[in-house]
Formats: sequence, structure tokens, C-alpha cells
Amino acid sequence: MSKNRFMSSSNPFVGDKAFAKNAQQDLGISKGSSGNLMTVQGAVNKSLILTGLLLVSSIFSWNLFTSGAIGNPMPYVMGATFLALGIALLSFFKPTLAPITAPIYAVVEGGVVGTISAVYGSMLGSGIVINALLLTVLCLGSMLIAYKTGLIKATKKFRAIITTATGAIMMIYLLSMVLNMFGVEIPYLHQGDFLGIGISLFIIGIACLNLILDFDNIEKGAQMGAPKYMEWVSALGLLITLVWIYLEILRLLAVIAANSGD
Repeated sequence: MSKNRFMSSSNPFVGDKAFAKNAQQDLGISKGSSGNLMTVQGAVNKSLILTGLLLVSSIFSWNLFTSGAIGNPMPYVMGATFLALGIALLSFFKPTLAPITAPIYAVVEGGVVGTISAVYGSMLGSGIVINALLLTVLCLGSMLIAYKTGLIKATKKFRAIITTATGAIMMIYLLSMVLNMFGVEIPYLHQGDFLGIGISLFIIGIACLNLILDFDNIEKGAQMGAPKYMEWVSALGLLITLVWIYLEILRLLAVIAANSGD
């Protein structure tokens, strides 16, 4: 995977270089035809479509779990997670396929999100899921306002900091998954003490700041005259960030709820 692509944004699915590369490709499409070029509104519309698909799939998976159709959810979640990852990577390497692969990803990832939400809901009540959803929407709205008002700007330094922090978090996640296979847990990661909660809040903060890069990349993609299919790629990147934020918030709320019940 090209290192330069990852350096352009903390989200590997959208970035300056990815948009520029596709905008410069000879697609057999007239550059003068605005209907063949990416627009901000088009990316917003695609984001709404993907979010809708994810929500429908999540509700379906939730019902499967609560009805007992899914016994042990772990194999289902792990299998769907790796499938979603593969589809997302395919969308990144072959962005022309994104109009097809992005909706498929939303459906598959919805299965993961719905099942995980159902597990937490069964243990701590469905209210925790509603709160996580509301906080995710609040994060989205807050970051959009901060971006539009110029309160937070996607400068090169900002990009470098968020990219580095996100990369470090992803490496810790990967290490945690490997160690968990051998029954070893990374200390303070998603634990209920003050340090563990602080780390979770830091991760949520970094995830939220990724939204600033997503918004900026969408605008720059439209300004560069990227092809229409990049709307799906950018929408996919935004959806991935939102899912990350939601799952982190859900996990944090679960930790706090479990500790308050002790």
C-alpha cells in the first residue's frame, strides 16, 4: 500500500493525493461536463445513502441477535469485520468500484455495528445505545460547525498531528487484537479506572478530529475536479470515521456504566 497515500490524510480512503491522482487520470470523460465531476452536495448525498444502509443493516442484525438467531456473536462479528475491511481496501485500491463496494461495505459493517450494539444493549439496556448514537451525532455536528466557522482548520501541521496519532492508535488496536488471542490485555486500554477512561476520551477526541480532515478532503476533492465516483470514496471514508466514533463512545459508556454498578 502506498505510504504517500496514508500521509495525505489520517483516513486512508480520502485524501488530497488520492483525489488529485484520480482527477488527473484519463477517464474518457469530458472535464467540461460538471455532471461527471465530484461535488460537495454529491458527497453529502452519498454519505446519507451509506448511513441509511448501515442503519437498516444494524437494525436487522440487532433483531437477529435479540431473537436468538445469533448464538455466539464473536465469530459473526469477526468474520463480518474482516469482510468489511477487505471491501474497504478494495474501494481504496480501485476507487472506480466504490459506487458498488461502498454500499456493500455499509451493509456488512452495519451487521457488525448492530450486533455489537445488541450485545451491549442486552447487558446494560438499550439506553446506552441511544446515548452513544446521540453523542456521535453531537460530535458530528460540533466538528462540522468548528470546520465551517474556521475554529479548527485542516492545516499541514494539524494533518500531521492527527495522522500520527491515528496511526499510533491503529497500531495499538492491532497489537491488542494479537495479544488477546493469547489471553494478554494491554494495560489501561478500555479499562474503568481514571487513566483508562482518560485514554478512551483521548481516542474519541482523535476520532472526532478526523472528521475535520474528512470535511476538508471532500471540499478539496470537489475543488480539484475529481471524478464522480470519488463521492462514494469520500462518503465511505466519512462513514468509517463515524463508525469508529460511535463504537468508541459505546465502549466508554459501557465501562462507565459497569463501574457505576459495582
